[in-house]
Amino acid sequence: MKLVRYGQPGREKPGIIDSAGKIRDLSRIVPDITGATLSPASLNKIRKAKIDTLPPVRGNPRIGPCIGNVRHFIAIGLNYADHAAEAGAPIPKEPIIFNKALTSICGPNDDTMTPKESTKLDYEIELGIVIGQRSRYLAKNKAMDAVAGYFLANDVSERSFQIERSGGQWDKGKGCETFGPIGPWFVTKDEIKNPQNLDMWLTVNGETRQKGNTKTMIFGVEHIVWYCSQFFVMEPGDIIVTGTPPGVALGMKPEPKFLKAGDVVKLGIAGLGEQMQKVVKFKM
Repeated sequence: MKLVRYGQPGREKPGIIDSAGKIRDLSRIVPDITGATLSPASLNKIRKAKIDTLPPVRGNPRIGPCIGNVRHFIAIGLNYADHAAEAGAPIPKEPIIFNKALTSICGPNDDTMTPKESTKLDYEIELGIVIGQRSRYLAKNKAMDAVAGYFLANDVSERSFQIERSGGQWDKGKGCETFGPIGPWFVTKDEIKNPQNLDMWLTVNGETRQKGNTKTMIFGVEHIVWYCSQFFVMEPGDIIVTGTPPGVALGMKPEPKFLKAGDVVKLGIAGLGEQMQKVVKFKM
């Protein structure tokens, strides 16, 4: 299933994508697409619904973040060997974990707003994981049982905050407002047979910047979910973004091409849909 949230910020409604690619309203079945919706009972209730009898959503509504009420936004850094190389960093021996602020979460096509004092705005296409059950100290061979599904994400980053003003950690450069577009859909894992073989791409103003495949991840989905559960409890609706392939602005030679107001970023992952963000200047 491809589950979606649509409507104005803070007032999103639940929907499902039908066989024709249109949104059907799920409000009569579930109140929202959140951690509570990811229980087996709720997902089965949605599966049993006759999608073609649900009300079609008219017009072209805004698409919101694919998961609502996220309580933990986990991110993995330098998880592609070729991206680590372009960043001049050694290949990690263990996953690098940081957090993105929950207030960074936005819809997949919402504008990316440059923060105050921004000088090195960057993009990172990433595969996202949605946790479907409470997870603590998982056994390695049980880690995939905790995965409810997947989504497309752009881990927008301000490199001067992340690196030059880091204070030893990355969160300042990763958690600014609009730095976490997720969606358009939450895709249940039964539709993604192998999360370690998904083509991914990103363009800026029509120029291809990133082109890769999740098969080159250093740590795969199973390892990441297992590893995170050894350090903190994860709850249904928590999300993890899993790192980016090469081609980010930071690693461009001889001169980085950081994002600026007016730029248009488009990105997609096979089976997980596409996003588009326009970069705009900071506004109160």
